[in-house]
Amino acid sequence: MIHITRRERFNAAHRLFRDDFTDEKNMEVFGKCSNPNWHGHNYELYVTVKGEINSETGFLVNLKTLSKVIQSKVIVKLDHKNINLEVDFMKGKLASTENLAVGIWKEIEESVKNIGTNLHCVKVIESENNYVEYFGPA
Repeated sequence: MIHITRRERFNAAHRLFRDDFTDEKNMEVFGKCSNPNWHGHNYELYVTVKGEINSETGFLVNLKTLSKVIQSKVIVKLDHKNINLEVDFMKGKLASTENLAVGIWKEIEESVKNIGTNLHCVKVIESENNYVEYFGPA
């Protein structure tokens, strides 16, 4: 079994808040990430797939093909968008990095299988100090 990772980048805005909380409660729970005027991040996305090396190509998967999957299923939906308002797979969800990583997994899992490999990990780096890794459903 071998693992290979593709990195992509996107920029997006979001706000952490709950409609059923007051502004004060949102600020208490989510801090400055609850700014009513939004805030943004320069995200890094790492998608790791796993499987066996193809003896004909020497690859687990062609990384250009994996990149096309990530671009078409995720990056075009997120880059320079408001995660709360414009991203279909995040509708109705709190726009946390945790939920974003799970949402990205769900968006690409089937397409990754269709190119002959299996998803191992989705890692979303929100800032130089914070990142989330999701390894799929338990």
